[in-house]
Amino acid sequence: MKKFMLICMAILSLAVFAAGCGGDSAKKDSGAKQGSEKVLRVGTNADFAPFEFQNVNGKEYEGFDMDLIRAVAKEMGYKAEIQNVNFDGLIPAMESGNLDVIISGMTINDERKQKVNFSDPYYKSGLTIIVKKDNKEINKFADLKGKKVAVQIGTTSAKECRKIEGIEVKEFNSSADTFLELKAGGVDAVVNDRPVNDYYIKKSGVTDVRALDDLLTSEDYGIAMSKKDAEMQKKVNEALKKLHENGEYDKIFAKWFGTTTK
Repeated sequence: MKKFMLICMAILSLAVFAAGCGGDSAKKDSGAKQGSEKVLRVGTNADFAPFEFQNVNGKEYEGFDMDLIRAVAKEMGYKAEIQNVNFDGLIPAMESGNLDVIISGMTINDERKQKVNFSDPYYKSGLTIIVKKDNKEINKFADLKGKKVAVQIGTTSAKECRKIEGIEVKEFNSSADTFLELKAGGVDAVVNDRPVNDYYIKKSGVTDVRALDDLLTSEDYGIAMSKKDAEMQKKVNEALKKLHENGEYDKIFAKWFGTTTK
């Protein structure tokens, strides 16, 4: 009996020791999770240079928006994990819980405000026209009546062009596709955000097109977030404010547009 008791006590001691080891291990695992880098899931349509695009190797996302959101995420204590999504699928992707924020040259407007929360504006833009250099008929937006115009699907360009009477609007998946359609002669003009049009002419080196001075709209870009996450909106706005205060925003702006915002 005594021998049996000693065996039982030995087994019990081993069990207690094992449980103690298990407890320490669980604590260590929990600590590792708390100490790991937090991820900010970012949605963009990476075909909107100079705001977002893939580099020549097709591996990295570059552009003004990309640098800005990485800086915002860092300021918040996160690492930005960027996902490339068609522009018209960005808000549905966030509504389904697959994204935390969207940054994609997205204009703040009342229609989108019904579905998402926006950060404070981070960039002011407007819509301009690109035509073939030898096109003398189109010099302003009113001249687009009776013409074929290429726009990117789901954008403000598409929405505003539909308001102009007599325009045949042709929608494409990317801004690059709109320029290709103009080059092929499938449309008379392209309407995009001014920095996108200007960047295309500058970087592509094309000499057979021209950008018109006429500006249709004045628009503010914002970072979009779920209406269910008011705390995220607060954090993003605080990060944007700090980037303006410490000069980091101006550095990013100058890198992509050649000047500071001041």
